[in-house]
Amino acid sequence: MINNSGLNEKCREWLKTFCEDIKERTTGSQGNRDATRFFRKQLEAMGWETESHVFEAVDWIDGGATLHAGNKDFNVMVSPWSIGCSVKAVMKSASSISELEKGGFRDKVILLHGEIAGEQLMPKNFVFYNPESHQRIISLLENSGAKAIICATGRNAALAGGVYPFPLIEDGDFNVPSVYMTEEEGRKLSAFTGKEVILNSRSERIPDKGYNVTGSKGQRGNDRIVITAHIDSKKGSPGAIDNATGVVVLLLLAGMLKDYSGNRQIEIVAFNGEDYYSVPGQMAWIMANQGKFENILFNINIDGAGYKEGKTAFSYYELPDPLRDIADRIVDKYPGITEGKPWPQGDHSIFLHYGRPAIAVSSEWFIENIDNQDITHTPKDNIGIVDCKKLVELAAAISEIIRKS
Repeated sequence: MINNSGLNEKCREWLKTFCEDIKERTTGSQGNRDATRFFRKQLEAMGWETESHVFEAVDWIDGGATLHAGNKDFNVMVSPWSIGCSVKAVMKSASSISELEKGGFRDKVILLHGEIAGEQLMPKNFVFYNPESHQRIISLLENSGAKAIICATGRNAALAGGVYPFPLIEDGDFNVPSVYMTEEEGRKLSAFTGKEVILNSRSERIPDKGYNVTGSKGQRGNDRIVITAHIDSKKGSPGAIDNATGVVVLLLLAGMLKDYSGNRQIEIVAFNGEDYYSVPGQMAWIMANQGKFENILFNINIDGAGYKEGKTAFSYYELPDPLRDIADRIVDKYPGITEGKPWPQGDHSIFLHYGRPAIAVSSEWFIENIDNQDITHTPKDNIGIVDCKKLVELAAAISEIIRKS
């Protein structure tokens, strides 16, 4: 077990910067740009050659929403990145795709509830995972002629994080105003189907910019080992294990490898946009690396690491036997690290999509509870749930894997 009080203290200091001193890291926000600037300066102070790549992004201001039906007021929340509205119209309900396909929603407010609202819809321009059923629902809604959409939802931790209720629609490219509410509120509201409702949603999109940051060391032109973590977080959440801990591990690793002189090219990448509707930073990085994926030896992606309960979990994807043997031997040395179950919801999927091997790193507890946890994307995801010793141990293990690969 690594027991280095200096590194533990540095870990806590960096976590405080990302999760408390910087108030939010939502892609496109000023706080997000402050975070990427801080990350780059830390890399440069440790002797890494750095690059920042700019991309277009949209910040979002949530001004709240109100809903009135009959003589009742209902609790609603603005869907992230939705456009605002002031609507007075008859409400019509739909609980399935077949009901939505029947139409009759022009100039109406649609209440989505039940089966059709059970799983967060993938943004329409999200390229890595987008079921046909989601695409069908989005298309029907966009072509419905509806004035606004109300979504009554429960929990969907695997796709939407630990929030309750979850926003069914979270898409800055979707231009029908939408709000969301709990299933219980939705049941009460359904009594007003066929009657007039009044919805006011104060939401604003602000075009701005975001940045990926890459630090490089080693022999340029040789095989690359790319270590990644996303630096952005959800609005309203400190984003400690999602994913300030991953970024802190990158910084710890940068310090451990500052004297690296091996024959690989090491790249540390702070992706920007994993918790954003169109993963713009990831798409910008992919475009910049077109034709260069073949020289990536493997990726290590960190997301959800450092939770105070359980061990750190490594999972392996198409890793060649010699590299897998190296990783297994090193992981066996660290009592706080184990092999865990595969999980697809991370930036390692980018590398798999392009045929490159990957190691995904998270917390064993988090992966085991991914379908029912109530931490990520909420205020509960704060530095109080992080064990810095685990992050230092993880950085040390990754450093060994890199040096011996």
